[in-house]
Amino acid sequence: MSEWFLIFYCGIITYLTRFSMIVILKKEMFNNKLREVLSYVPSAIFPAIIFPAIFLDEFGQFQLEDNPKILAAIIAMIIGILSRNIVATIFSGLASYWFLIFVV
Repeated sequence: MSEWFLIFYCGIITYLTRFSMIVILKKEMFNNKLREVLSYVPSAIFPAIIFPAIFLDEFGQFQLEDNPKILAAIIAMIIGILSRNIVATIFSGLASYWFLIFVV
C-alpha cells in the first residue's frame, strides 16, 4: 500500500509544481524578446529526449549498425514533413519500426 501512496504523492507533487508556474506567471510578465527565446525551448529539448532512444542500445553504447530505430525515425520524419500531421508521423514511425522488427 505504501508504494501506491508514494506513486500518488509523487504525481500530486509533480502536478502542483507544474500547475503553480502556470498560475503564478502571467503572460504580461514576458516581453516579446523573452517569448521569442522561450519559443525555441521545445525544439531544443526534443532532440535531447529522442537521440538516446534511437541511437543508444540497452547498455548505453552508440549503435549505428543493424538499428531499425534509425530507419523508422527517418521514415517518420519524411512522413511528418510531407503530411504535417503528428498522428500520421507517430503511426508511421511505430508501424515502420514494428515492421522492421517483426517482419524483416
